[in-house]
Amino acid sequence: MLSWIFIQLLLHLPNFFCAFITFNISKCYYQITDAFHQKGDVVIGAFFPIHTYYTGNKIPHSFLPYYYVDNYLQYNFKNYQYILALIFAIEEINENPNLLSNISLGFDFYNVRFTEKDTLMNACIWLTAHREKYILPNYKCGKKHLTAALTGTSWTTSAQMGTLFQLFKFPQLSFGPYDHILSDRNQYSSLYQMAPMASSLSLSIVSLLVHFRWSWVGLILPDDHKGNTILSDFRNEMERKGVCIAFVKMIPATWMSHFNKFWKNMDETNVIIIYGDIDSLEGLMRNIGQRILTWKVWVMNIEPHVIADYFMLDSFHGSLIFTHHYTERIEFTNFVQTVNPYKYPEDIYLPKFWYLFFKCPFSDIDCQLLNNCQFNASLDILPRHIFDVSMSDESISIYNAVYAVAHSLHEMRLQQVQMQPYENGEEIMFFPWQVISFLLYCNVSILIDQRSLDWRQKFNAEYDIINLWNLPNGLGRKVKVGSFSTNAPQGHQLSLTEQIIQWPEEFSEIPRSVCSESCGHGFRKLTLEGKAVCCYKCTPCADNEISNETDVDQCLKCPESHYANTEKNHCLQKAVSFLAYQDPLGMSLASIALCLSTLTAFVIGIFVKYRDTPIVKANNQALSYILLITLTFCFLCSLTFIGQPNKDTCIMQQITFGVVFTVALATVLAKAITVVIAFKATFPGRMIRWLMKSRAPNYIIPICTLIQVFICGIWMATSPPFIDQDFHAEHGHIIIFCNKGSSVAFHCTLGYLCFLALGGYTMAFLSRTLPDTFNESKFLSLSLLVFFCVWITFLPVYHSTMGKFMVATEIFSILASSTALLSFIFAPKCYIILFRPNENTFHYIRDKMHSRRNKSLKT
Repeated sequence: MLSWIFIQLLLHLPNFFCAFITFNISKCYYQITDAFHQKGDVVIGAFFPIHTYYTGNKIPHSFLPYYYVDNYLQYNFKNYQYILALIFAIEEINENPNLLSNISLGFDFYNVRFTEKDTLMNACIWLTAHREKYILPNYKCGKKHLTAALTGTSWTTSAQMGTLFQLFKFPQLSFGPYDHILSDRNQYSSLYQMAPMASSLSLSIVSLLVHFRWSWVGLILPDDHKGNTILSDFRNEMERKGVCIAFVKMIPATWMSHFNKFWKNMDETNVIIIYGDIDSLEGLMRNIGQRILTWKVWVMNIEPHVIADYFMLDSFHGSLIFTHHYTERIEFTNFVQTVNPYKYPEDIYLPKFWYLFFKCPFSDIDCQLLNNCQFNASLDILPRHIFDVSMSDESISIYNAVYAVAHSLHEMRLQQVQMQPYENGEEIMFFPWQVISFLLYCNVSILIDQRSLDWRQKFNAEYDIINLWNLPNGLGRKVKVGSFSTNAPQGHQLSLTEQIIQWPEEFSEIPRSVCSESCGHGFRKLTLEGKAVCCYKCTPCADNEISNETDVDQCLKCPESHYANTEKNHCLQKAVSFLAYQDPLGMSLASIALCLSTLTAFVIGIFVKYRDTPIVKANNQALSYILLITLTFCFLCSLTFIGQPNKDTCIMQQITFGVVFTVALATVLAKAITVVIAFKATFPGRMIRWLMKSRAPNYIIPICTLIQVFICGIWMATSPPFIDQDFHAEHGHIIIFCNKGSSVAFHCTLGYLCFLALGGYTMAFLSRTLPDTFNESKFLSLSLLVFFCVWITFLPVYHSTMGKFMVATEIFSILASSTALLSFIFAPKCYIILFRPNENTFHYIRDKMHSRRNKSLKT
């Protein structure tokens, strides 16, 4: 790439490069007047800043006389394009038979010296056509028809001259940047601005910043009303788009190159916006060029008119420039190729070009160019940083202004012809103030962009984004890399071709300009107190929150059916979970329940097989069978708590649990009462005999069961159990479980069971002192005590667990309490039946009772 650039540079640098090292500059080069003229029937006044005089003892620059001149004269050859645009437009109009036929346009050029006295002096000279030292106001010496004045580029120049032209009601067209002060019709009624309004400039620049994620930028603005206005626009747009201002530097009216304090805090950001006009920024641009700031991206609204002393490096390489969009004029480029001092001998600047860049010598007698010059010399072969053949915004405004004046004169002439036809040879007669009314309502098709001229500046802005390629320094290529149009739909207003953008030398990729590094996925911004919103620190998202974009202010909370992944940048679907048979816990509990129910069935088999033995008969054989069968169902009812729940299983769980355990506890209570009645029957009373005959203990089971059924009925009728989901019990899972519905009804059911257990324990406790041959009261009391403790412990544990562990706790309590009843009541009996069969005989029982009676008699 660099080799190609060098080749192109060498091809475009002819022998005029030798002029850079020329030390003996001809005195004719520094001799110049402030005006020149081109004849015409109607004359336009042109006041352009092309050269500047200095005072004081200064030495000519050693090798850059065309710009960095430290002596009394400085040329700005880039501005010479203004004169060529003026000539180009006038020649087109003069050659057009349909526009101002038989009338030729001419111009009077006056250089603007940037001092109010000299500026007004030139304007007075032109208005009065007087060349003497003293000017007579309100007196016109010449016979030329003066139509309008073109002024610029500075708004101050147009304002200064506008006060004078206002007195004479003389039409004035400003070709500099649009300024709201100049649009004040009360103060400048005859002044019109050709440049479009920059109302969308701040929006377009901020859109570029947002596109490249440049959230921390600096601003350099002129210290005047335009700077204050654009600063307010930038603040509003940046605040709306989340861009922060790192610093604001206001350029004073008198720029001091040694004002080093101005450059403090510049290292805070890589991107700096420069806004202003050519005149107000000239000193700043020159200072930037001298400092070789190759690590900054400059975003500007004007092209820098700077020629640095350094061959390789340029501070403005990679800059992005916003210019108003216009259709390119190939005809102007062709016209520039034909311009030479011999074609326009009245031009005072072309000889300077040919002398400096094409080695054409001056005559020592009259300072005229000699004829021994290059015949193929042309301005279009000059480097672009010296002279650009592409029309600038100011040149386009000049071109449009000339056409606006021509069309106004044409319309005025047509109106005069209709009112009073001209005789042959009669000149056009008009006063300049008459042109104002035609300019005011002028609505013509301007050839430069095929757009209607609108003095009220009511059209949507469209900007071209230009990338400045100037590496090595002197290449000076301007490449269009994008555009911005307010006509485009929202979100598509900015168009960029990033691949062709060249950045400053310090950057190998798109530069970053942020106060704080971006917060990646899974993090959010936390604004620092007392800092700009762009200065923050990154903090991780909270639990179950994500951020899948960078620099988010708030994390997004995942829905309850989802959970955040480890990186917290995606919400993942939670898996549905419940206490399934496939789970190790569910499988273990189900296996225990089946084993215990099988063991209970085995005990039933033992009792059936040995039903005629004393130990089986002695403890109410029927109640033992009922209790064993009920315990089998108690173990099996725990299986309803395992597996995916549904509405039917949720209801079945609670009804089965309540009713089956009620039958079991009522049976134990009946057995305890039976033991008490049996031993009281040794000394029977009337009540005892009635209880034995009526078999009252057998009614305890149905009565207690009906009470529990009634409680469950009310429960199911008012607030039955239902399927519920727990999103928080287990990370990444949705736990499906049976909600009890009415917590009061559930606790009433459980309380009733504990009441039965407490009643059975009381009856067993009352029979603790009875003979123990047939007495199972101790085992009944112990089993009921364990049952009571299990369910009392169950309550706090149940309410402290979540999800399927809550279900497992209830299953474990069912199995533990059922096992307590089975083991403490029936294990001793099975032990005697299976391992001590000799003690399970009537003979052994009689001998034991006989020995016990003898022992009691001896005592």
